[in-house]
Parts: sequence; C-alpha cells; structure tokens
Amino acid sequence: MKKIILSFAVLSMLAITGCSSPDGIDSDLSSLNSATSGNFERIFDISTDNSGLVRITPIGDGVSKSIVTLGHGDEGEITLYPGESTTHSYPEGNYNVTIVSHDLAGNATTNTYPLQVTYVAPTDVDVVQTFAGTELTITATANYANGMTVTWGDGGPNEVPTVMTGSLGETFTVAPHNYAPGVYTLTVTALSGGAATTTVTYPITVYAPFSLPITYESPIQNYGIGGTFGGVNVAVVANPFPGGLNTSANVWRYTKPTGVPFWSGTWTPLSTPNGTPINIDNGSKIKVLVYSTEVGKMLNVELEQADSGIPNQVLKVASTVANQWEELVFDFGASGIPAGTSFRQLVFRYNDVTDGLGEVIYIDNIRQSN
Repeated sequence: MKKIILSFAVLSMLAITGCSSPDGIDSDLSSLNSATSGNFERIFDISTDNSGLVRITPIGDGVSKSIVTLGHGDEGEITLYPGESTTHSYPEGNYNVTIVSHDLAGNATTNTYPLQVTYVAPTDVDVVQTFAGTELTITATANYANGMTVTWGDGGPNEVPTVMTGSLGETFTVAPHNYAPGVYTLTVTALSGGAATTTVTYPITVYAPFSLPITYESPIQNYGIGGTFGGVNVAVVANPFPGGLNTSANVWRYTKPTGVPFWSGTWTPLSTPNGTPINIDNGSKIKVLVYSTEVGKMLNVELEQADSGIPNQVLKVASTVANQWEELVFDFGASGIPAGTSFRQLVFRYNDVTDGLGEVIYIDNIRQSN
C-alpha cells in the first residue's frame, strides 16, 4: 500500500471541567462551544497492485465521527468513528473524497480532497505456446494484469484483438486458433485496467506438410523434419558454389564423417498430416541436384513405407563430374511399383559400400518427374 497524507485535522484533547450543582449534576455545557476540531488530516493508503483498493482513515482528536463520501459509485455516506477505516476499489482516475468531521460540540467541518488512482503497466508477461499441427493454444500470465488480448497476426491490418479470459493474479486463456501455413507475428497485450499496457510479440511459423519439391528456400517448410542415423550430419546452408545448374541461395549439406558405418544416412517422414507421401502416379523419377568433389561415388535415393505393402525401393546413381553441380536422375519406372502406391518415407545414403571417409556433398532441388 502506498501512503499519501493530506491535511485533515489536528487532534486536540478536550478537557471538560465542571462544578457541582445542588442535585449533583453539572448542567453547564458552555465549555463545549469551543471544543472544536481543527488542522484536519486524512490518510489515503493506495494499493500498487492494480486492484484499485484504497483505504481511507480519518484522523483527528476531538472528532466524534466522520461522514465519508467516496466520490465514486452509489455507496452513499459512510459513517466512521475514531480509529475506523473504510476501503473501496477505484478504477483508474481522479476523484473527490469528501469528509464531514463532527466534533464533540456538535460542529461539522466539511473538506473535499482530490484522490488520484493510477494503475501501473503489467510486468513479466509470459506466454506459453502449444502447437498441434496448425492449431495454436496459448496461456499467459503477467504481474498486475487486469486483462489480456491477443492478435493472432493472420487477420490483416484490421484484425480485432481477441479477449483472453482471466483476472488479476490468474492465468489468462483463450480458445485455440487454427492457422493456414505461413509466417505471422503473434501479439499479446497485458492490460492494467487503466491506460498503461505491456505488449509482447512472437514470430510464428506454421509449416505446410513436408512434400516434394524440396528446395530449401521456403520459410514454411520444416527442413529439420526427420533425422539421421549412423552418424552422418546434415544442415541447410548458404550455397557455397552458386553457378551452373544451381544458383539458388540455400542447399543441403550432407557430411559423412570418417569412420561412420557404411549404412549411415538420413530419413524424412512424409506421413499425413505432417508430410505429403510420394505417390508414384505423379512421376516415376526422382531428380536431385548434387555437388560432389569426387567422381564415381554413388548417392542412394530410397522410397520406404509403401502403402501397397511392397518392399522399400532403392536406387543408386554415381556422380559423373567433380566440383560442379549436376543433376542425378533416379528412375523407378522399371521397378514394378504398382500404380497408386504412395511412400511415406524418403531416405538418402552416400557411398554405402564403405565406412565414412570424411566426404561432404551438397544436395538441392529434390523433385518428382515423369
């Protein structure tokens, strides 16, 4: 609580001295005519947690009671006796609080004092994001937040913020939001209940199902999907050898470190909903741009997990030039794959006749063709 002390009343001690009357009762009350209160003081204790709670405590010796009018709402008059307080929750704003002080002589003194209630900006905004496919669920917390809104970022320049439910000191929630694949900015604004706000933003990438062609250029393709086995390493990197058949900005670097087993390689899942299976009806050829430093070593393209139940399909094609981009074609047309067959996994291996010798090759523009 923040304490603001305003002038209200100086407390004066009243001493009443009388003389005896014949019947033993002092009927001379003239001394009360000067028993008035003065130098009024009042204490406002104002909370700093954006609850708007204010405690009002009139103080004054010689004050027999105080009548408080809060200056907000329809609470009416509140009667307080010495040592008592009243509390009220104010919205942010300026108010006039009136106190009528009554002294022992029956005199009343009225004073009106300004009260300013200012809410602070929320702090420590924390947003937890949970994706399930293309659906995003968020929860948020913040100190001193009386409300929150979220702008998902996919509604254009006139998107209306969605109100998150919750209250001061609680976790705020909102119904899940479904995105189309794309790149967005998520905006969460914590509200104080007054003018002050705190806004945080987060980049949101909603990936499209992984599918051919694979160009390593799309911001909505998750090129990290899948993984490696046997110790090879892969990474999307800037094209170190732009020119010839391949001037694209990014390529896939495939490294087979010395000593890793001959069978090592990579795997990429293409299962729904995170991927689009390779349907052989869309073309029996897989074409790949490759940059290698040696001639004659073979790259494997393997189509696995066929929905028709046929075995994994493996083709190997050797590089024919060194230190330049070339296109290798893997033609599965003669493999006897039944029409309509879809494969749910794509595998690459390199020089699978021997353990790793520290080879590095670059791969790009993987596509399906007739």
